[in-house]
Parts: sequence; C-alpha cells; structure tokens
Amino acid sequence: MSKKMLVPLFSFIFLAGCAGSGPKLGVTDGQLTPCPITPNCVNSQATGKLDSVEPLYFTGTQKDAKERLIKVLKEMERTEVTVDQEDYIRAESTSAIFGFVDDVEFYFPSEETGKIVIQTRSASRLGLSDLGVNRRRIEEIRDKFNAN
Repeated sequence: MSKKMLVPLFSFIFLAGCAGSGPKLGVTDGQLTPCPITPNCVNSQATGKLDSVEPLYFTGTQKDAKERLIKVLKEMERTEVTVDQEDYIRAESTSAIFGFVDDVEFYFPSEETGKIVIQTRSASRLGLSDLGVNRRRIEEIRDKFNAN
C-alpha cells in the first residue's frame, strides 16, 4: 500500500475512534453515572480514592442553591449550561487550547429546605487522564459557590 493511501486510512481510523457514541449522562436510580476506570473523572457519589470528591452543601432552599450554582457556572470561562431541570444541571466546559469538552453534572436529590446536598460529577469525554482538571474544576466551582 502506498504512503498516499496510508495517511488517509490512518486518519479515518483515528477519527472514527474518536467519534463514538455520546457519553452516558444524567441520573439513574438516584445516582449520577459512575466514573469509568480511567483517571479522568470525579464523582461525589464514588467511593474510590481516585475518583471521589465531596459534594457541594448549601443551607437554604433547593431553588436558591440552583440559582447560585447556575450563576457560578455562567461566570466560568468556556462553560455553558446545557440542561437545567428541577433536580439536575448539566454544563459543558471546553478546554482553551484543543477544544476538548468535559461534562459537569449536578444532582439535587432532595427538595427539602435546610441543608441541601448537591451531588457532583465532572468527566472528560476523551482521553485516559485529565491531569487533575476535573477535580480542580469541581473545587473551583465549590470555592465560587461558597463565596457567593
């Protein structure tokens, strides 16, 4: 096979591998989607040392917590809220250089007033490692959420 044929062939194989189906997101039976075995995801409902992160906490109403969280997300660079439901928020965060998209999810399991627990998940769509980007993102969101 000539080099002229190999370059397009390998390009097609690479791009086809990246194109796969979209990520499984959302809440099922009160749980955000578990993290994969790759170190590019954190989830407050996880129990593993590498993928667990603390949930967010808020004292007040679920409505006020959601409003505050959406405000924080809208103020973050390259982050767009894509789903805003009664008990669930999803945002997409795009990396500055390569344009990789990470999914950031928040689940409000209870409508009670008082101490609200907000379960969180942040995961890269591509790659094996995120070099800690998703954990840092959740911690940045936590800091801004608590500062408001």
